[in-house]
Amino acid sequence: MHLAAEDVERLLDLGELIAEMKDALIALSAGKVIQPVRTVLSTSEPRGRFALMPAIHGDVMGAKLVTVFPQNAGTNLHTHQAVILLFSARTGEPLATMDGRVITAWRTAAVSALATRTLAPPRARMLTILGSGVQARTHCVALRKVHSFEEVRVWSRTPEHAARFAQENGARAMELEEAVRGADVICTVTDASEAFVRGDWLKEHVHINAVGAIGPNARELDDVTVWGAAVVVEDREAARSESKEILGSGSVIYAELGELLAGTKAPPENHKTVYKSLGVAIEDVSAAAMIWRKARALTK
Repeated sequence: MHLAAEDVERLLDLGELIAEMKDALIALSAGKVIQPVRTVLSTSEPRGRFALMPAIHGDVMGAKLVTVFPQNAGTNLHTHQAVILLFSARTGEPLATMDGRVITAWRTAAVSALATRTLAPPRARMLTILGSGVQARTHCVALRKVHSFEEVRVWSRTPEHAARFAQENGARAMELEEAVRGADVICTVTDASEAFVRGDWLKEHVHINAVGAIGPNARELDDVTVWGAAVVVEDREAARSESKEILGSGSVIYAELGELLAGTKAPPENHKTVYKSLGVAIEDVSAAAMIWRKARALTK
């Protein structure tokens, strides 16, 4: 069975996906998932990355093959493209291939929604989104799914992109510092390689979903932002090798998100929190399995 991007979009339900990501992360933190840190290869001309992300859990196993080519921006090609391969973990039988770009966009936002529901201040009313691309849009929808915000702010390095996002999503386009100051929840969803969020702009009890920077050489948050925060990750091993924000600041990881979702560790109280999103294979494999099961049920 092959499922194209339009098939995945038709079958994907955000509420179901959030529930699936919760179960997947709990299983990951409980040691029920076999998952290595992703393998990344780089191309030189043109500059790009090719990554392999395999995982095994329960009766399925699979892998996402994903490419990131920033120079595709502004063309008819997406900067992120992916395919997910799904197999039976009982027989090794191939089950499905499907578009992975749509799953990547939504499973990332779904996990940030879980982190926000778990870690954000209960009375959070102001959401700031830093970035205006695909992840900005999915995060705006997903976070509104789990929390009612009175105001949504957006900033982009390209002001016309921020203005368009604001018009399409009921947000206010603002300058960077103005957008950050006073925000209760912040999502950084850019392709920045250097820190642009300053800790001295932040409220005392802010929650941040740091999503855009992946790899030991990229970051969105400065050290002051991370210092003193309760840092939460999907997977400790991945974070210790792939997050410059954690490695560069010398921060201690407070918990895996799956531990908080399972209740094996209590959420921090009265604390600045940073959820460092890296994206792990079990999220893609679990989301793909959910989509495959729905597609199979419709063909019976």
